[in-house]
Amino acid sequence: MARRFTDAIGLLNDLLNRFEAGAASPIAHPDYPAFPSVVAADAFLKQIREAESAGAVSLGWGRGPMRDQVAHVRLASAEILYRYLRRTPASRIAEDAAVRLVAGAAMHDSLKNSASQVAEVWGRGKTWHGFASSDVETLRDAFVLAQAILANKHLGVDYKTFSRRTVGHSKTLERIEGAVVRLLSGILEFPPGARPREALRAIGLERFAPPLLIAGKIDLDGADLSGISPLYLGITPKEADRVRFREPPAYVLTIENFASFNRHIAEADPGRLGTTMYVGGYPSLATQQALRTIAGLVSEQTPIFHWSDIDPDGTWIFHTIERAVDRPIRAHLMSVEVAERLGQVPFKKSAPARCPPDSGIAALAAYLAKDGAKTLEQEELDPVLPEFH
Repeated sequence: MARRFTDAIGLLNDLLNRFEAGAASPIAHPDYPAFPSVVAADAFLKQIREAESAGAVSLGWGRGPMRDQVAHVRLASAEILYRYLRRTPASRIAEDAAVRLVAGAAMHDSLKNSASQVAEVWGRGKTWHGFASSDVETLRDAFVLAQAILANKHLGVDYKTFSRRTVGHSKTLERIEGAVVRLLSGILEFPPGARPREALRAIGLERFAPPLLIAGKIDLDGADLSGISPLYLGITPKEADRVRFREPPAYVLTIENFASFNRHIAEADPGRLGTTMYVGGYPSLATQQALRTIAGLVSEQTPIFHWSDIDPDGTWIFHTIERAVDRPIRAHLMSVEVAERLGQVPFKKSAPARCPPDSGIAALAAYLAKDGAKTLEQEELDPVLPEFH
């Protein structure tokens, strides 16, 4: 569709905007019916003719009865038009901004590459995920926060304190967490469907660690709970080393979904044959460390299981726990057979977790990578005891 203008400066800037976006010889048109008066049209044409005289644009003329009327304006020399408009090229603005993104800070090579990619986008007059070149100082904070995470300065620190210590304001990370995750996504492995807050939580950056919910025949160091028999116990993940087994559990099961956790301990294992833990969706780093501690309290012969949704996020959670406990774990109610029998092909496909061939979830991950693979939410299944014999 033809681009038409009644403002000469607007037309000339539009030519440069499209040139910066990649058009070699952009064209725009006067919008004659929209001029409010003959005086306005004359002023418009006078300015366009001045730009032509400077060599910035060339004019195309009408035909027949319209041969004395400017039909279109074509960019002739971007360099001259920049000077005529006293406008700085986006490429130069982008170069300066890209330098400011990483100036004075030691950055990971991948972040330096990201800065170059941002500059390339800005050089075309575009925004990078909503950030324009005028937002360089805000985006620089995202680079600084990302680098601090790569340097593990976020570990053991809550969300707002980390933000304040790193960039001087406690709410900055909240505002730009999406950009921080985007910068880190090519370096760190995040859950495939996680929102930025969930992704950061998975690598140890959270407001405060959620409680670890654990059910079984357990006591806490210094506290005999045998006379209480609670449905489950909630402890801070750092207290996992206080857990004591009253008797060796027949199995250990971690569960992603809170409803499935409650149903399992109430319906499938009311006698507490095993130890069951709720990991809170994407397990936080504190939860992962707690799972490692508790796995170390049971013998190598005690099987460890995990139950998640049969989908890419479920395989990511499984493999994350598998790496956290550093021993083989088995999939519970997560199989190709269950998916094929009860699942549905999702509207949108995403990549499953990358995991080695010897992973307990490798077969399901390979299945989910195929076209036509079915997914299933774990709430659709009734709980049953794992096959621990």
